[in-house]
Amino acid sequence: MKNEIVKLGIILLIITAIAAALLGFVNQITSPVIEAQIIEANNMARKSILSEAENFELIQEDFGGDVLEVYKGLKGSDIVGYTIKTAPKGYAGAIEVTTGITSDGTISGVSIGTMNETPGLGAKAKDEAFISQYNSKMTDENLAVIKNGTPAENEIIAISGATITSVAVTKGVNSAIELFKNNLQ
Repeated sequence: MKNEIVKLGIILLIITAIAAALLGFVNQITSPVIEAQIIEANNMARKSILSEAENFELIQEDFGGDVLEVYKGLKGSDIVGYTIKTAPKGYAGAIEVTTGITSDGTISGVSIGTMNETPGLGAKAKDEAFISQYNSKMTDENLAVIKNGTPAENEIIAISGATITSVAVTKGVNSAIELFKNNLQ
């Protein structure tokens, strides 16, 4: 009886060791491909919100706060704007918000990256109907979220049932606006 337990333990150890080795091997093969796909998705997001730019150059500086990364958009050698990725806290965790701001201080677009918001509610932050509200807003003042009515020049209408997510996305955009006004303009 005791020998059978030891024998089963050794068999289980061998099976788990083989499975772990295979998983490690598969991870080594797939992680460069996954990393390349993430880089490509980020490049496409930058291009979609700052379409005037031909190239993007990472600004190697720690801006602190919710700011994850800042790229300057270049057309030839001219700076046409910046893309600023922030990660404000939403209802279910951090939301990656990339904001495009042109050199003249106009928001050219907003892109939502990874997030864990509630499907059907907070996940609607990725919908064009919501994120297009930020387009063409000026960086003169921070944006505010309203629940209904006609928005003023610096207001965004919240997603119905997802006010926390709407406020979080707007907070990310406002962080980008502040960074632009204080460090990049």
